[in-house]
Amino acid sequence: MDGPDRAQERLQARAPEMELIREAQKGSRVAFDALVRQYENQVLRLALHLTGSEHDAEDIYQEAFLKAFRYIGNFRFECSFYTWIYRIVTNLCLDQLRRRKTRREDSAVLVDHSGDEIDLLASVSDNRSYSSPDRELDRKVLGERIQAALGKLTPRERMVFELKHYQGLRLRTIGEMLNTTEETAKNTLFRATKKLRLQLAGLR
Repeated sequence: MDGPDRAQERLQARAPEMELIREAQKGSRVAFDALVRQYENQVLRLALHLTGSEHDAEDIYQEAFLKAFRYIGNFRFECSFYTWIYRIVTNLCLDQLRRRKTRREDSAVLVDHSGDEIDLLASVSDNRSYSSPDRELDRKVLGERIQAALGKLTPRERMVFELKHYQGLRLRTIGEMLNTTEETAKNTLFRATKKLRLQLAGLR
């Protein structure tokens, strides 16, 4: 657990951001633009990962910051601006995913929030070793099967799975973003992982 010193450090680190938010709430466009610059790359990257479409990601990016500007007066400093804007983005992405059932055309390997590659199969494996010399040759078929497996998840299950494994967020933060509890997010992640394991079991 964080001690009082660590909590104080976090508070001090957020102080400039909190001041920008207060200025933006007073109507300062300059302050709001500074907040946008601070998070624009993360927001665009998150939207791209969650929708799998550059076009959709750009639309969501614009809509997210328009909503943030419109509702900045409602910000109550109960969480960081990062969590607040991510909540807006995830909700917009959820709406988008509900509108279309198709998934992006990618392989078993995706890129996470820091630019590192993540193997989807490793994310849902149960610690057994499955590597084989034939694996690379089967990559295309594997990718197609993964698309089908992801398609079996509900939009909320996909969202929780991706926020956890590809964005590296904590379940508590995911729960806050989706306006639910950490326990509910944990249960959703468990269901999503179980479904993916069942769908991908035949690939081993």
